[in-house]
Amino acid sequence: QEQLVESGGGLVQAGGSLKLSCTASGRTVASLAMGWFRQAPGKEREFVAGIAWNTVTTRYGDSVKGRFTISRDNAKSTAYLQMNSLKPEDTAVYYCAAAGSSLKLARYETDYWGQGTQVTVSS
Repeated sequence: QEQLVESGGGLVQAGGSLKLSCTASGRTVASLAMGWFRQAPGKEREFVAGIAWNTVTTRYGDSVKGRFTISRDNAKSTAYLQMNSLKPEDTAVYYCAAAGSSLKLARYETDYWGQGTQVTVSS
């Protein structure tokens, strides 16, 4: 069964750091580009970051550039999102996603979604 499972969400103070993980199960999903989106209450879902299977090509949303870093370990079929210098406006449900390329992720052309994990940044 093709599946994405996120973990690592929680409550953190502004200026702090948090690391999210997303593990893919299923041969198809594990071979795709993986990425992160987020959705805050009352707002549309926003692209955060994406990484190709080759682990070299990465893309970031403008609001997180310089603060967030995406990486992946293909041996573990897991992608990570290291979030530093967190701000209250980073509060959202963070979703892992997979698609044919990191460009498709940035274009919201996703094939698979995880269930989401809550990140709350207090001021």
